[in-house]
Amino acid sequence: MAQKYLYILFICVLPLGAQVLISPVDAMKQTYGDKSTIVKKNILLTKAQAQAVQTEAKVKLDTKIFRTFKATKGTKLLGFGILINKKIRSKNGVVLYFISSDSLLLAIEVIAFNEPLEYLPSKQWNAQFQEIPTTKMLRVSKEIPTITGATLSARALVDGSRLAFAIYNKILKEN
Repeated sequence: MAQKYLYILFICVLPLGAQVLISPVDAMKQTYGDKSTIVKKNILLTKAQAQAVQTEAKVKLDTKIFRTFKATKGTKLLGFGILINKKIRSKNGVVLYFISSDSLLLAIEVIAFNEPLEYLPSKQWNAQFQEIPTTKMLRVSKEIPTITGATLSARALVDGSRLAFAIYNKILKEN
């Protein structure tokens, strides 16, 4: 049953031909622990919610549908994962943003990447996305440095973080 949902996720969310690096559920388990329970949910933003998210993130929305993941252990909420699909140069990349129940960005994981792999940000560069409050407005060349030869990848990941923060702050945190 889980494989069926994973297959549907990749058909719906990822463009055909995407190089899948890790499944979102596996990434959630790595971040929140193997014993955590992961629940997937699609969110369809209303017009008002989409406007609020877009305004807070200062990023134009390409879609009003987002895949989220909720991690729990027993009755304790561990955090969320928000899957963001962004165009990098001419093709899409999919990144999972891990946000704790304390409203901190724990980490990011590149789930799929269609661009040439030399434009894929390194694990060391991705490590900058740790312990960042969801109220912070990240910007390329300000809080997060660009990547030599992969500026568009850096911009897509930073814009995606603001979008994930806004979805968390406006939709997930309130529920």
